[in-house]
Amino acid sequence: MPVIIHHFVEILDCYLGSVCELDLILIFNFHKAYYVLDEILISGELQESSKKNFARLIAAQDSLVEAAKEEAGSISNIIAQATK
Repeated sequence: MPVIIHHFVEILDCYLGSVCELDLILIFNFHKAYYVLDEILISGELQESSKKNFARLIAAQDSLVEAAKEEAGSISNIIAQATK
């Protein structure tokens, strides 16, 4: 288990920048940390041990989230203009 925690912290360090084990308690981006943990472990089993592959998957997920935010913003603007 300590190896998995260390792996989790190393991935968070790559993803969020300078992270140590103590930062997990006070981390600002809980949703990102939980997403990373969810992708690393499924049913208590390590799913991805390659930090390089993991970084690629997280970058792809971030791109999808940003695209969804932009689309939601566009739809909100259209609705706001239509209701004026």
